[in-house]
Amino acid sequence: MEILSMRKCAAILMAVSLVWVATSVGAQTFPAKNKAITLIVGFSAGGSSDAGARILAGGMEKVLGTKVEVLNKPGASGQLGYTMVAQAKPDGYTIGLASLPGVMVSIMDPDRKAAYKKDDFQPIALQVLDAGVIAVKADSPYKTIKDLLDDAKARPKKITMSTTGLQTGDHFSILQLQQLTGTQFAIVHFDGAGTAMTALLGKKINAYVGNVGDVLSQLKSGDIRVLGVMDTEESPFLPGVRTFESQGINLLGGSWRGYLAPAGTPKEIVDKLSAAIKTALETEEVKAAMDKLGLQIRYMDAKDYTKLWDSYGSMVKELIPLSKQ
Repeated sequence: MEILSMRKCAAILMAVSLVWVATSVGAQTFPAKNKAITLIVGFSAGGSSDAGARILAGGMEKVLGTKVEVLNKPGASGQLGYTMVAQAKPDGYTIGLASLPGVMVSIMDPDRKAAYKKDDFQPIALQVLDAGVIAVKADSPYKTIKDLLDDAKARPKKITMSTTGLQTGDHFSILQLQQLTGTQFAIVHFDGAGTAMTALLGKKINAYVGNVGDVLSQLKSGDIRVLGVMDTEESPFLPGVRTFESQGINLLGGSWRGYLAPAGTPKEIVDKLSAAIKTALETEEVKAAMDKLGLQIRYMDAKDYTKLWDSYGSMVKELIPLSKQ
């Protein structure tokens, strides 16, 4: 019995060793020559999320020496794409674009009935922060964010403020703003940034909440005024526009876009993908293409991006009940 037990232990150790060796060799040779990496985008082609992913894919191809093919799988606010990533083989050859807080909302809200959970993903790297903004018409009486907040405090639920949809990043930003300042806005949900901006320009709402990339053309034409940027630093695309932080409000928000791998992807492969993203984002070609689209590069490696995921998980969990009131 003792000899049999020892043989079993030896067999188990041998099997574990073989798996470790195979994984180690696979990571060292990743990516294999002529084997493409699939980058899943859970949104339609043509949007800024898709455009940013395609720019990065081109840069990664040059760094890794293999094809990086973008596959659009729109549906259920990105959930179809996230499901495909979560269920893919964890070998580094399937990665996916993720947008915070959207992906975290789908995980944390039981009503969304997502076929995945937070632990089904391995964050790789952050690419973009499209910071949140609050804007008003150019002829609005609100010259500063303080003007807007003072009026909102004087007239609770009377100042109308847009979102680009229920439980979107801008919706959560409004909920955070209300918590931080003790205000109550009349929140109006629209189907996307375009319809919300049309409502602002038509004076159907008092204030627009969206991302930097959504307001550049209207700001350039002089139709709107941006009251603040939800970031720790001013946006290079909105010179002279102050952050909320510099105005005494610790509000950070927007669309944080990065990349995920299925859980269980070897750390060596995750690190190699993260490094390739960093190198691609540092090239003049990629930086110029991103600037043209108004996309601000904000790289984070796997470790820091995972911390961002964790912090958003806590925030979203707290705000989901408020988003349904």
